[in-house]
Amino acid sequence: MIAPTAELADRIRRAVIEQSKRANVGHIGSALSVADIAAALFGEAMRISDVDDPDRDRLVLSKGHAALAVYAALEATGRLSRDELDSFCVDGTMLAVHPEPSVPGIDFATGSLGHGLSIGAGAALAARMQGSGRRAFVLLSDAECNEGSLWEAVMFAAHHRLSNLIAIVDLNGQQALGYTHEVLELADMADRWRAFGWEVHEVPGHDSAAISATIASLDRERPHVLIADTTFGKGVSYMESRIEWHYLPMTDEQYARALDELAAPGRAST
Repeated sequence: MIAPTAELADRIRRAVIEQSKRANVGHIGSALSVADIAAALFGEAMRISDVDDPDRDRLVLSKGHAALAVYAALEATGRLSRDELDSFCVDGTMLAVHPEPSVPGIDFATGSLGHGLSIGAGAALAARMQGSGRRAFVLLSDAECNEGSLWEAVMFAAHHRLSNLIAIVDLNGQQALGYTHEVLELADMADRWRAFGWEVHEVPGHDSAAISATIASLDRERPHVLIADTTFGKGVSYMESRIEWHYLPMTDEQYARALDELAAPGRAST
């Protein structure tokens, strides 16, 4: 039985901290940012009872550097073994910093930012042409909305009324080299998508139950986007909204502090 999504999100965060420390790698803050979204998708929203089912829903992790959150979600929901998760970034592993389709439950290799929505639009159109009821979910960073290729996919999806396409924007306000409003202003994100013909839903990005409920309520008229208001590094105070945690690994002291904070009473995702 899969745990409630808030509990899943806590398990995902702890796994992100444990596995990134063991592997001595970065991209920690980016994975913590989407833990609640991953919990909502893998815990409730996506139809993926069998990862080998050709009609299961698809996920394109367009912000591929957050792959550890998806691996942790796959493990927490019984779709990946603990031994497999513990192989993250070990020589010869399937579980690299960016996702590879050799991993059960992952269909697309990603990491070159700005292209994931194009892949998702293709997957949604293919499902329609095959007469399948599967949906394509695309988890994007807000910084990817700097990319022109993304907006081409937005227009394509609206033109073809791909109502089985659901984008989720991780609106954490920062990217590798700075805060997003300093790099390229993205004010009025919801209005931008709405102007291109999408159904727009603004959601609290750290409320997995609200995310799941919103997805359950979607109609089949137009493509949908969830603008998820999130905090980079959510759950670990010294990482929250800090640019350096896009890349840095943790010291032993920082690791211990992160685990303490995640274990604190009342810290469950809200």
